[in-house]
Amino acid sequence: MIPAPFRYLRADSAAHAVDLLGEHGDEAKLLAGGQSLLPVLKLRLADPAVLIDISRVPDLSYIRVDGDEVAIGAATRHRDVVESEELRREVPLLPHVAGYVGDRQIRHRGTLGGSLVHADPAADLPCAVLALGATFVVEGPSGQRRVDAGEFFQGYFQTAVGADEILVEVRVPRTGGAGWAYEKFVRRSNDWAIVAVAAVDGRVALANMGETPLRATATERALAGGASPAEAAASAAEGTSPIEDMHADRAYRAHLARVLTERALVTAAG
Repeated sequence: MIPAPFRYLRADSAAHAVDLLGEHGDEAKLLAGGQSLLPVLKLRLADPAVLIDISRVPDLSYIRVDGDEVAIGAATRHRDVVESEELRREVPLLPHVAGYVGDRQIRHRGTLGGSLVHADPAADLPCAVLALGATFVVEGPSGQRRVDAGEFFQGYFQTAVGADEILVEVRVPRTGGAGWAYEKFVRRSNDWAIVAVAAVDGRVALANMGETPLRATATERALAGGASPAEAAASAAEGTSPIEDMHADRAYRAHLARVLTERALVTAAG
């Protein structure tokens, strides 16, 4: 299908994008890589009157080490995350997981911030940043504020970013040599996860086991108490609410969560 007509505007800074959002209100949508937004527009599931292009804003695309964290601009493309030597050295889980996003064409256009704000609970990167304990920097008319990963994802395709705000940066703690792993069960290699598990330094996150990516808190408590990977993984599905669809029912997803969590914990333990 063909998208409905819209007015195209290009922002030259994050502050300019915020001003444009304030000017056009609910009629506006942000456009970065377009890998999530354009399919929605083509299906006419959304018909914004204004698209604000932030893809060429220079202060939204970067990767730099900043103290105990790595700061990543929201418009940084997946390809750059995958290829970043800083991330491979300081937060190796993140570039590894970014390599699972779509295919090469999508990774060359799609952005880290776009994937995170889209907030699909079956997506790879929300699961990874939740396991990493990332912090999100959001900018709006009143300035910048920080949101912890555990509070950022609020429901199906819903985040803590307000209608007049923009995600400008993701800050990820440096994990260095800590053990990590990512396990993903799919029908085809570049599909959304039926279930996925990210594990790093004793933290475990699950994809597609609820309305948002979830921390496997029962598993984390078991690990902290000295449980083996198999013992800790047995409680991976506790507190989750997986959907049922053509790919799997709730019981099968719970089984996958336990199996994949054990595999991830074994790999992370080395």
